[in-house]
Amino acid sequence: MVAQKGKDLLLKLDGGSGFQTVAGLRSRRLAFNTQTVDVTDAESAGRWRELLGGAGVQRASLTGAGIFKDQASDALVRETFFAGAILVWQVLIPDFGRISGPFQITALEYSGDHDGEVRFELALESAGSLAFGAV
Repeated sequence: MVAQKGKDLLLKLDGGSGFQTVAGLRSRRLAFNTQTVDVTDAESAGRWRELLGGAGVQRASLTGAGIFKDQASDALVRETFFAGAILVWQVLIPDFGRISGPFQITALEYSGDHDGEVRFELALESAGSLAFGAV
């Protein structure tokens, strides 16, 4: 993958009427993680740790910060957070692909300076199986 513009990484939410870009994100980060399952025992070669392949829990987390583009997207994200709802989100990564699946908003913060715009930060955690597709 060659260098890409960060603004091209998009976050979308399916609020029931199809995917829509929910916010004007100025920064965003998507991370994939998996827990390991340690199967080391007294007979492990050289007492080196051994891991069980294909085991453990996989997860994805997404963080973003920016400004809401309109009242509808602000309301949708806010209502989703306060309801504790798990909805289908989509992350578009240029020249890489599209990640989609259920996520829950785990943090929603608002901030602002007296001479600037209101900003927000949100954090999402995967809540099920994610799908990868070409853009």
